[in-house]
Amino acid sequence: MTIKILHQQGLSQRAIAKQLGISRNTVKKYLTTAQEKPVYSKRTRKKPMKLDPYKTYIQERISKASPIHLSAVVIMREIKEQGYTGGISRLRQYLVELRGSNQAPPVVRFETDPGKQMQVDWGQMRGGKHPLHAFVCVLGYSRALFVRITDNMRYETLQECHDLAFEYFQGIPQQVWYDNMKTVVIERDAYGEGKHRFNQGFYQYAKTMGFVPKLCRPYRPQTKGKVERMVRYVRDNFYRPLSTLLTSSGLSMDVETANLKLLPWLNDIANQRIHDTVKEKPADRLNKEQPYLQTLPVAHQLSINTLATHPNSTRSDSDKDSVIPLSHDSQPLHHDLSIYDALLQEAL
Repeated sequence: MTIKILHQQGLSQRAIAKQLGISRNTVKKYLTTAQEKPVYSKRTRKKPMKLDPYKTYIQERISKASPIHLSAVVIMREIKEQGYTGGISRLRQYLVELRGSNQAPPVVRFETDPGKQMQVDWGQMRGGKHPLHAFVCVLGYSRALFVRITDNMRYETLQECHDLAFEYFQGIPQQVWYDNMKTVVIERDAYGEGKHRFNQGFYQYAKTMGFVPKLCRPYRPQTKGKVERMVRYVRDNFYRPLSTLLTSSGLSMDVETANLKLLPWLNDIANQRIHDTVKEKPADRLNKEQPYLQTLPVAHQLSINTLATHPNSTRSDSDKDSVIPLSHDSQPLHHDLSIYDALLQEAL
């Protein structure tokens, strides 16, 4: 059409070819052939995506949980239970379309030998009537994770959480790394560089258990990067999904409920996932790391059913339904257990 219009305006074939950047033969071809109706390609219908049937659920799930952020891993787990067979990459792309991308830069982590190091941190968990706390620890080599939800961060609670973690891992590492928590260290470099004044009770506990407490350098998250990432992982993949499900049904999160649901999550999800860095399941790597861990002192053996707490345990269907507390004192739930089970079944 452009060629014929330019020709009608008096331009020669040479001028038209020069102006349009085509050959004179092309210009001649369209000037001498009979006018034809334009041919348009047929508009093909957009191929339905595997994720399409679940988009409404995803939108409602994110909307009801707002302002709490639910990760793609959590959403993926929930829609897979509903029959989704697609990949997580498409889901992540859709979540970015819904709320945009706000990813933090990756943290460089240092690898350690089996049995050498464990990293510990506290994380504040929001979503109930009162903020709760998560004691989070991860073994440096295997990336095996242990978590305990508490309502305080007192020294007695810290020691109990250590006992539970060592029992869960079935051994004690050579070193345990911390930040500047007051229940661990009273004054950094009190007796010279790197010679810290530790909490007396904690220092005695460390000697009894046979591990060396280490402090991270201030403002250097890479030193304790493995557990820093796990605090966020616990919040986004366990605490917030459970909290939002309870809230949507008029229930509130509490310590007993969180710890009741925590153990199956650790055993069946967190320590059974393929770790992005090591490309193995933490539970499998824990099997390799355990021979390098120090043996638990007999005086500190806990009265916990190890078969039920260990990430590689094999349990019968009847065992899976049983309640195995992670403390010496069994406390009642704020709501009947059947309410939680029905709620989670409905969500799945």
